Amino acid sequence: MAPKIYTSQFPSVPVHDRSLFTHLFHSTPGTNNVGGYDGSLPAFVDAPTGTTITRVQLKQLALQLGAGLRAHPALNAKRGDTVLIYSANSLTWPVVLFGSVAAGLRCTLANSAYNERELAFQYTDSGARLVFTSEDGAAVVRATLKSLGLSEREADKRIIVMTNGLDWVGGPAAPIKLEVSKLVKVADLLKFGALKEEEKFDRQLANETTYLCYSSGTTGKPKGVETTHRNITSVLDMVKPAFPPLDLAVDRLIGVLPFYHIYGAIKLLHFPFTCGAPVVIMARFDPVQFCANLDRYKITVALVVPPILVVLARHPAVEQYDISSLGRICSGAAPLGAALSKQVIDRLTPKRKGQPPMIIIQGYGLTETSPTTHLVLDKDAQRKVGSAGILLPNLEARLVVDGDGDGNIDAAEGERGEIWVRGPSIMKGYLNNPTATKDSITPDGWFKTGDIAYRDSDGYYFIVDRRKELIKYKGFQVPPAELESVLLTHPDIADTAVIGVNSAREATELPRAYVVHARPDTVKTDAQKAAFAQSVKKWIEGKVARHKFLRGGVVLIDVIPKSAAGKILRRELRERAKEELAGRDPADDVVKSKL
Repeated sequence: MAPKIYTSQFPSVPVHDRSLFTHLFHSTPGTNNVGGYDGSLPAFVDAPTGTTITRVQLKQLALQLGAGLRAHPALNAKRGDTVLIYSANSLTWPVVLFGSVAAGLRCTLANSAYNERELAFQYTDSGARLVFTSEDGAAVVRATLKSLGLSEREADKRIIVMTNGLDWVGGPAAPIKLEVSKLVKVADLLKFGALKEEEKFDRQLANETTYLCYSSGTTGKPKGVETTHRNITSVLDMVKPAFPPLDLAVDRLIGVLPFYHIYGAIKLLHFPFTCGAPVVIMARFDPVQFCANLDRYKITVALVVPPILVVLARHPAVEQYDISSLGRICSGAAPLGAALSKQVIDRLTPKRKGQPPMIIIQGYGLTETSPTTHLVLDKDAQRKVGSAGILLPNLEARLVVDGDGDGNIDAAEGERGEIWVRGPSIMKGYLNNPTATKDSITPDGWFKTGDIAYRDSDGYYFIVDRRKELIKYKGFQVPPAELESVLLTHPDIADTAVIGVNSAREATELPRAYVVHARPDTVKTDAQKAAFAQSVKKWIEGKVARHKFLRGGVVLIDVIPKSAAGKILRRELRERAKEELAGRDPADDVVKSKL
C-alpha cells in the first residue's frame, strides 16, 4: 500500500543553493541595501547599554572577523575548519557566528553552562580547533583543553575571547579580566582588513555542513547534527509564509533564548534579520530585566519557551513595567498547554490599552529539522490552542504507526502515529555516527521525529507523546542515560534509572532519579534515606550542567525494574512517580532557578 503523505497548505518556496552568508547579506551594487533592506536599519541591540549594530555594520564586521580568523598568525583558520562558540548571549555573538560563516568555517554551538567534561566531549567530537568564549568561560575552556593533553601555551593559541566591553563597536568599554588579558580577543581580529567577499557554497557545495548543534539521544551521548547551508536558507524562507509580516517601523524582538540552542540561533540571529526587524539581546533570562526591557525597547514580539510564560502569568514584575507593546508571543522547544496560554492572555490583554488582543502561537521542530516544521497561524491562535501547527511549505509529513519497523503502516485519519518529515530542511545526518543517521533517516529521506501526534481535519498537528525517552527541561534536552552514567560513578550507588516528571507549575519536565544504595543497611530510617537523597542531588550538581540537575527529586528504591533483556522499565517508574507525587507538584520542594 502506498504511504499516506501529507503536504503543506502553502505553495512551495524557491530553494537556494548558496552560502548562508550570501543568502543573509546579499547586496545590490551601488546601494546601501543589505539582505533586501536598508543597511542603516538596526540589526542587533545590546539590552543593558543600548549599543546597536546596523545591518551594514554587521556585514562589514563579519567580513573583518573572517579576515582576522584567516590572517592572525596564532589562528590561521581555513575553509572547512570547525570553531566552537561557548558563551552566553551577547552583541558579539552575531559578529562571531556570521564572521566564521563568511570565512567558510563550521560552527559548533556549546551550552554556556557546560562544565569541563561536557565541553571536552563536544570539542573533541566536533573536530573543533578554535574556541570563542566569554571572559567568564575562559577558565572552563582552558581546563578543557588541558584535560585533552594540551600545554597551556598551545591551549591559549586556540582561544578567542568575546570580551565584556563593546568599545570595538562604539559601545562602552569594560576592564578586561587579568587572566584573559594575553589571549586573542575578537577586537584583535578586526584589524586585518576585510574579506573581499565571503566563501561561496554554490550548487552542490550548499550541502556542506555549516552548523553543528548537539542533540542528545537516549543512548546518553550527545550527537552532532550536521546542518547545511541549504538547510538553513530553506527553513528561513519556509517560515515566512506562516509567520505574520513584521512592520519595520514598529516591530522589535527580544533575544533572550540562548543562541547556542538551534531555536535561539535560527529564530533570533537569522530569521528576524531576513525580515528587517531588530533583536534586543539579553545575556540570559531574568524576570525583572525581561519585563524592564520589554518596556524600555517597546518590544512587540517575543520568542519564548513555556517556563517564560509561567513567569508572565505570575511574576509581580509584569505589574511594575509597561509591557503594553508586546502583542505576539511565539512558544517552542517544549509543549505549551492551553491553560497556561489562557492565563497569560487573560493577564496581558488588558494591558494592551485598546490595541488588538495578545496572540500566543506555538511552533514545532527539532534540531534535526533546522528547526521549525510546523507553526500555528495567527488567525487560528485561539481556535487551535495546544496545537503544534500546520506543516510549513516544501515539507511532507507522514504519521506512521509502525515506527520501529519499515514504516509500512500509516495512521488512519485522526489517529495517532509517529511524525515523519521530509524536505530541504532535514539535517545531513549525525556527525561521525552513520548508525544513528541510518536509524533516523530512511533511504527515501524521511526523518523519524520520535514524537507521536494526530492531524485534525484542518491540517493542524497535535503532539500527544513521544517515543524517545528524552527529558525536556525548559526546552533543553536531558538524556536519562547520561545522568545514569554519572550517577553510577557515585561510590554509594549500585544501580539507577532516571525519568522525567511533569511540573504543571513550572510548565516543564524535571529529571527524577531512582537509585539503589550500594550498602542499603546504612540507610534504613526515613531520615537516613532523605539525607542520602539530598546529598545525591547536591553531588550531581558538581558533575553536570544546570539544566540536568535532579530537580524532580532522588528516590531510594530496592531494585530498578528491568526487562529480561536488562532494559529499564521506565513506564513502571513513571507510574510509581505518579503515585508518589499524587496531589503535589514535584517543583513544590525545589528551589526555583533561572533559565
